[in-house]
Amino acid sequence: MGEFQRFVTPLNQTEIEPLPTGGQIEYEYFPTSIEVTAPLLYSLFQQHWQSVGVGHVVDGSVLELEFTQAPKLCKLYDGYLTVLTEGWHLHLCLEPHLGGPENKTPTALQEKRLVSRAAFYRRFNDQNKPRSWGIQFWNGAGERMMNLFLPNPFVGNNEDLLPEHKPNLAKLALYEELREIYVLGTKEIPFDRNPLKCAYISVCRSTRCNPQQNWQPVYNAIKEAVTEANLDIEVAQSGCLEVCKLGTVVFYSGDRTWYTRVTPELAKQIVQTHVIEGERVTSHQYPPVK
Repeated sequence: MGEFQRFVTPLNQTEIEPLPTGGQIEYEYFPTSIEVTAPLLYSLFQQHWQSVGVGHVVDGSVLELEFTQAPKLCKLYDGYLTVLTEGWHLHLCLEPHLGGPENKTPTALQEKRLVSRAAFYRRFNDQNKPRSWGIQFWNGAGERMMNLFLPNPFVGNNEDLLPEHKPNLAKLALYEELREIYVLGTKEIPFDRNPLKCAYISVCRSTRCNPQQNWQPVYNAIKEAVTEANLDIEVAQSGCLEVCKLGTVVFYSGDRTWYTRVTPELAKQIVQTHVIEGERVTSHQYPPVK
């Protein structure tokens, strides 16, 4: 991966979708590379979670979820961004999902699942006045994926409609700022590196791998080894890491490596030998090294 580019190269693509009941949706497209989508979504979910809604909009149904506090987890694993809250979670495919350590996902399915098109949008009523703002994603099959709802100046803090001629236009500030960064490319991305590409070590706490819940000593050993080495790497806990009944399972995102049957002693060896020295511990690598 090359140097992180802080200015987005704009696509300069706009599309108008007429609505059957009158009005229209204006889409302004932006690049879907991980160097663009990752900082955008990280900033929304980690820094602006109070202002963003998440959902799906299709004819006949609308789902809209809100954050009540900052997410507990915001990580990229095997192509999928996972955002975890107290009451719900989401997954969005930002890079090819290869299918775990054995790369089981067929190429055609990888391409279908991946975000292939993304746009900032404004929805106009039949009087050609904008009434809602957000971000829409599509997958490789052209199907609508996740919809992000951005602050609406016509809606109050208690979800009540404000008087028609008294919108709170200050609520459009987030939309305008993000549009300048990711659509127009006139402002810098507010990160000096890709925030979802920072290496981490994750320890599986799934009961399928750990029926006796014995993952904690491995997690503690990794935390201790990372701290002692003064490494700039996060140590996380996760659900299933796609290698069942071989726990404790450990995943290193730096070069996409899985380890099985990890003990506290082996955990410290993984940090020293693999993370620091750059050599995998092949005796416990998965799939097994032949």
